Amino acid sequence: MSQPVHGGRRRPRLDRPALVALVLGAAGVAYRLVLTLHTIPVSNSDEATFGLAALHIAEGREHPVFLYGQRYMGMLEAYLAAPLVALAGPSWPVLRLPLLVLYALFLWLIHRLTRRIASPWLATLVVGLLALGSERVVRDQLTVVGGRPETKVAVVVMLLVAVGLARDTIRHRRLAAGLFGLLAGLAVWSDWLSLPYVGAAALALLWVARRELLGWAGALLVAGFALGIAPMVRDNLVAPPGQDSVSVLREISSRAGPAPPWSQRISGGVLEGVPLAMGLCPVDGCAHWQGWFGLLYPVLLVVASVAALVAYRRASGRAARVGPVVHLALVVGAALTLLSYARSPHSVSDPLGNARYLAVLQLSLPAVLWPLWRAAVAAWRGTTGVAGRLTGAVATAALAAFAATSLVVTLLFATTGTGVSRTEERAARDLADALRATGPREVYGDYWTCNRLIFNTGEEVVCGVLDDAFSPGQNRYPAYWKRVAAADRPGYVVEAGSTLERRLRRLLRDRADAALVADVGGYRVYHPETPVRPWR
Repeated sequence: MSQPVHGGRRRPRLDRPALVALVLGAAGVAYRLVLTLHTIPVSNSDEATFGLAALHIAEGREHPVFLYGQRYMGMLEAYLAAPLVALAGPSWPVLRLPLLVLYALFLWLIHRLTRRIASPWLATLVVGLLALGSERVVRDQLTVVGGRPETKVAVVVMLLVAVGLARDTIRHRRLAAGLFGLLAGLAVWSDWLSLPYVGAAALALLWVARRELLGWAGALLVAGFALGIAPMVRDNLVAPPGQDSVSVLREISSRAGPAPPWSQRISGGVLEGVPLAMGLCPVDGCAHWQGWFGLLYPVLLVVASVAALVAYRRASGRAARVGPVVHLALVVGAALTLLSYARSPHSVSDPLGNARYLAVLQLSLPAVLWPLWRAAVAAWRGTTGVAGRLTGAVATAALAAFAATSLVVTLLFATTGTGVSRTEERAARDLADALRATGPREVYGDYWTCNRLIFNTGEEVVCGVLDDAFSPGQNRYPAYWKRVAAADRPGYVVEAGSTLERRLRRLLRDRADAALVADVGGYRVYHPETPVRPWR
């Protein structure tokens, strides 16, 4: 593991599992760097809202706590991107670069954690699987839509702190407790979906250092958590009635509609949601046969929890038992996340679009695969009987099927799925260039056009959102709507053949053809002499 250097000191040397993991991780980062430079997956107006917030932060105009118009999604990703936007200006690669760094950091951290609680070669396998990436997985990792990339990093660091404290490898134990609290607070502010994992990690820390937490370590833990969550608390204290985070989330839950039967929730949330989140399905969704891992996943959670409990009972001492405790924390985090998602009607209404809420399940990959890995290794080493060898063969087949399916889906996306994204992205850029060059600079459009257009033009063009009924829509940043509303002669940007275009042409009547001034990449720009504002 180490070799002598000048002066008698020794420097660490990568062993074979770590070297293979480094190569696989570097390949995963390089793959995502290429996608980032080409804005793949395609951008959208939700991501553009984070980009515009980063621009406002960089210019000192705004300091948002939550996403504009959505008072529960923290803006940490916008703050991470703001310095780069200030240096290089607004662009999608610049906006996404911090997430690429977070992804690389996550790979390194999950490798370290897996080596400490499991085995070096399993850590290599986990890195290799996470280096692959279907459209769904890459979208969760690279698009700036809030929460998941930074909370995954935070949770892994928190668990590494718990392991380090248990094994006495951390010198400044009180400061480590404060760091744990700070990361927990930041994770909760950034994305409430992290609560199951943050809570499970907190229980692991409580088991490790329950006596220390009665003193200064506990005080620093609380202080760190208060500091991390302070933006969220302050915003909620000054929020208008009904606009605090809890009220907003309660309202969103009430709008979800009646609860579907559990059979449909299990089908959408588990059989389809889990394979999608794990990268086993292409961009258009899962085939029936691809639900095998979703069916297996709850079983693996149960087996992993039993194995961790058995390992805990057999071990003695805090240093030896912290591994099983962390395994249990990862299992509990995954189980609570999956249960919460399956209870939601969103798991049934749109599994393909809502599987992003299960992206945090990647955190539990070491714990979920650990029983399969142990069974496979025992069988290959010949240390088990007939039943053990049969179990090991099944475990080997499951691991191989997981890896092979992930690889095939990744290759399909890399070779065939990126073209659609590049075409759509080019059309959006062409539209922005056309409006920036010839105007109009104040336009109305639909939600998925507006904020992306504003970001692509660096706010040179602003857009007010209309819904399909040609009424004011979801305008996340009211200043844009006010500027368009004050324009004497605004334009209209609509997708060709869309409901919004048909309504606009009916309102313009015989002026419609004369008002059409541009047809760019599937978009049409209308600039009538007299504005059409039926909502006034």
